[in-house]
Amino acid sequence: MIPLVVKIAITTALVVVISEVARRSSFAAALIMSLPIVSILSMTWLYVDNRDPIAVARLSTSTLWLVLPSLVLFVVLPVMLRRNVGFTLSMLVACAATIASYFVMVHGLGRLGIKL
Repeated sequence: MIPLVVKIAITTALVVVISEVARRSSFAAALIMSLPIVSILSMTWLYVDNRDPIAVARLSTSTLWLVLPSLVLFVVLPVMLRRNVGFTLSMLVACAATIASYFVMVHGLGRLGIKL
């Protein structure tokens, strides 16, 4: 079993690398950030911990459905910032809109009989 400290170190290093790359190139940082690295790491840790491919499949499917409402953040935030709304307010509104989108998605999937 991989110790929790190693998991935390790898995940933290990823965030630090992206923020450092962003200082030099927003495109390069966006490219790294858009890769499903966190998802890959999470699914790998899950599989290494319990060797259950069905649990990994469930996590992957749930992630697929929840990526869609998360895109709201990337629409609302730049629109507000380009309209000269302050960063803090823009981020708060974008996060609130994203949370609302999650609720709508989960509720909608539930009505369709899809369990996450």
